[in-house]
Amino acid sequence: MPSRPGESAVPSQPPPRPAARSYDGEGIVVAFEPHRCLHAAECVTGLPTVFDAGRRPWVQPDDASADEVADVIHRCPSGALQYHRTDGMPDEVPDVPTHVSLHADGVLHARGDLEVATPHGPRRETRVMLCGCGATGNTPYCDHSGPCAGHG
Repeated sequence: MPSRPGESAVPSQPPPRPAARSYDGEGIVVAFEPHRCLHAAECVTGLPTVFDAGRRPWVQPDDASADEVADVIHRCPSGALQYHRTDGMPDEVPDVPTHVSLHADGVLHARGDLEVATPHGPRRETRVMLCGCGATGNTPYCDHSGPCAGHG
């Protein structure tokens, strides 16, 4: 369909999703999406030898076994931390059955085999914290920028 003067022939696209940072280790690659992190601190309290916010790089996957790193990442409720096994072991297996809960701060926590509709298209997920108030700057993921910010 031809465009009118002043209009673009190409439909506008949402900006690309910020890329995950990647940390390679022996047997495991850790991905971190900082825009999804809500600082639950499961990583830094669960395995401080690997996850240390005061160090650069802050993730050092070789400072523990790949199994230990995967176990701690699975505790991350937001899904900001993810992993890919390179040692022949399986990547994260979604929780069964899928579980969704609404927390007092308005955040929807979901774990399982999920497909999340995002402005950039659907994403397969195993763990997410979704915005319940609708005022997030990271749709559909919660970033505590809306009315729920006082609860975080």
